[in-house]
Amino acid sequence: MRTVYAETLIELAHEDSRIMVLEADLMRAHGTQIFKDVFPRRTVGVGVAEANLVGVSAGLSVAGKIPFAATFATFASRRAFDQFFISANYAGLNVKLVGTDPGVSAAFNGGTHMPFEDIGLMRMIPDLVIVEPADPTSLKEIIRLCAAHQGNTYLRLHRKALPQIYQTGERFELGKGKLLHDGYDITLVASGGLLVNEALKAGELLKNQGISAAVIDMHTIKPLDEQLILEYAEKTGAIVTAENHQVAGGLGAAVSLFLSTRHPIPMEMVGIHDRFGQVGTQDWLMQHYKLTADEIVRKAFLALTRKH
Repeated sequence: MRTVYAETLIELAHEDSRIMVLEADLMRAHGTQIFKDVFPRRTVGVGVAEANLVGVSAGLSVAGKIPFAATFATFASRRAFDQFFISANYAGLNVKLVGTDPGVSAAFNGGTHMPFEDIGLMRMIPDLVIVEPADPTSLKEIIRLCAAHQGNTYLRLHRKALPQIYQTGERFELGKGKLLHDGYDITLVASGGLLVNEALKAGELLKNQGISAAVIDMHTIKPLDEQLILEYAEKTGAIVTAENHQVAGGLGAAVSLFLSTRHPIPMEMVGIHDRFGQVGTQDWLMQHYKLTADEIVRKAFLALTRKH
């Protein structure tokens, strides 16, 4: 995924001289050295200074540039929150902030580098677009959409490899989810590559038990695709959300907030439930925090029981 990130920015930079890349001493981790090799004068390293990363990006935006500024999501959200809130968003600028290693994908970097709360923080910022691509194809297209969007964006970037979900040429739109499988008994709404893939597996497991599950990739968490959510809430009458994030403040909270006032139905949430992160392999962490297809199926049966 980080290779797609860097290569897509190189393509964009060839097309648009305003594109710039900023790093906080993570160029090697993010794979953006190849961007620097091609565009050394459009690459800025600020060192381990995340607040300054955002501040410099804001200044470049004032000067008419389109800065893509990346650091670990813990630092992009918690450490630089005030700078991003005031210098970029309150000022109405055009900064593309990228938070890498979301949730349990931080793995051996452990709890200090494991962001379970970044979406919750970012959702509080007015007019900010928040996206989490699920595979290389969606990442490439969503980067292009972020670059074209006039306004600030927050991209949650999984650095490592993810399975291919979409075919090359698939089109995306900010604020519009993607229906991956149709269904009529229950709807599974997931975000990010890890949980979208688990939701797809859960859909197959439910199908084997005679349950028809719709699966939606909600790649844009803000603005939420309320039309699609409402359509499938009315159609299936039960929803399970799945995310690599705290359910408080994340995708589940966003869907629940919307449906509670428009079309209340039985709903369950798969995600982190009021926990800190810790060191471990990604697979072990997914099992430990129950970010799995089996847990989505279990929650689906709870929602279906309440529905009936």
